Amino acid sequence: MSDPLIIFDTTLRDGEQSPGASMTKEEKVRIARNLERMHVDVIEAGFPIASRGDFEAVHAVASVIKDSTVCGLARALDKDIERAGEAIRPANSGRIHTFIATSPIHMKMKLRMQPDQVVEQAITAVKKARQYTDNVEFSPEDAGRSEPDFLCRILEAVIDAGATTLNIPDTVGYNVPEQFGALIKELRERIPNSDKAIFSVHCHNDLGLAVANSLSAVMNGARQVECTINGLGERAGNASLEEVVMAVKTRQDIFVCNVDHIDTTQIVSSSRLVSGITGFAVQPNKAIVGVNAFAHESGIHQDGVLKNRETYEIMRAQDVGWSDNRIVLGKHSGRNAFKTRLKELGVEFDSETELNDAFARFKELADKKHEIYDDDLQALVTEANLEAENENIRLVSLKVCSETGETPHAEITVESNNKEYTATSTGGGPVDAAFKALESIFHSGSELLLYSVNNITSGTDSQGEVTARLKKDGRIVNGQGADTDIVIASAKAYINALNKIQADADRAHPQTGDV
Repeated sequence: MSDPLIIFDTTLRDGEQSPGASMTKEEKVRIARNLERMHVDVIEAGFPIASRGDFEAVHAVASVIKDSTVCGLARALDKDIERAGEAIRPANSGRIHTFIATSPIHMKMKLRMQPDQVVEQAITAVKKARQYTDNVEFSPEDAGRSEPDFLCRILEAVIDAGATTLNIPDTVGYNVPEQFGALIKELRERIPNSDKAIFSVHCHNDLGLAVANSLSAVMNGARQVECTINGLGERAGNASLEEVVMAVKTRQDIFVCNVDHIDTTQIVSSSRLVSGITGFAVQPNKAIVGVNAFAHESGIHQDGVLKNRETYEIMRAQDVGWSDNRIVLGKHSGRNAFKTRLKELGVEFDSETELNDAFARFKELADKKHEIYDDDLQALVTEANLEAENENIRLVSLKVCSETGETPHAEITVESNNKEYTATSTGGGPVDAAFKALESIFHSGSELLLYSVNNITSGTDSQGEVTARLKKDGRIVNGQGADTDIVIASAKAYINALNKIQADADRAHPQTGDV
């Protein structure tokens, strides 16, 4: 039997460090539940010392996740480790991941510490973390540019101090596969007590090599890969979970480890959930989860696939959560069909009230468009969750006018704190006018950083999914909205962002943990 490959997902921590990808506590819990359904081994839920909001998010994830290990990141500092220990306390299985930089440039220019001091601080941090959990991971930050002799020294020391996982990060995406795989092999062979810890890798994608470097490391003895849904992460992102998992699953002829425990049918739903929450759209040609990943337009390819799928497909679309069959739901569909299809998509309701609310939304949508697709259902549930989390402001009505030769204007009515407010405004277009009308009511002083529109399905009656990213006082929030009317979807997205600003006024974007 081959060894299982431990999948360590850091979407909620390193993925969130993408500028604009900040997530609320409720959003982190929703993504964590999806990762748990996928049977991801470790969920790195955040960086507890970064902000009160991040601490609460890690604590909330640790409180609800039962089957996956919940991890909190901490610098090699007592205050960080204490905060991480408090955050993961409710977890069935908790881990503290502590790190300190080890490359010459980082030690000299960032830490301003001598190598001996770095080793001593690493040992102290691991011992401190062991006071909270037996499951301690240590990372030498920027290991990809560190000197192998020094890596061997510090890693041997932290194993003796109690570290059970050694994570070797290519923090700046500098390495290439052959080189990085050789480094993992060298460390495993040279460190006397290497057999007492699991070797892990965390690769960044600055040169587009994160997945390749991770797989090279696996082939040289690494047994944990740190990755994110959709490859989300700061700068060019991290190794993509879906690509790592499906590469190992598909090429069992060359890998001596397996991912049999991962429920790969949850990949697409997790991808869409993360994309919707962060506002980071998935490119159509993205491996595994892009809409074109299993599409064939070339006549030669179509002919081959029709004769035998394996002529041009190396994996089944259904194995990652795509469906070849189209579910036709409409205004005549019943509650049971609705509930059953959502369950097949990995969506279950905690109460009858939630089901009834979602079904009512479904009926409203079915009156607007003839057929309801799986993507429509996903968007419908996402929007319901967003409103349930923080619906202080609610859209009551919106009227816009856009006419050739005339200045577009909008009249909007919203409800806030049980009172209705109406405002009118002009703008460069109907969406601009609607946003300005909202600002005239709430005076949020926010800066609109991103406005993006994606069609959820095909056809002129498709729902539009809008992301509005707002920035205020250094905080960044993403608002989402969906509707068959793109102007209404835009107003919903802006209102959703305003709700988050009001409900989460003390949250800071945690861009201080870089492994």
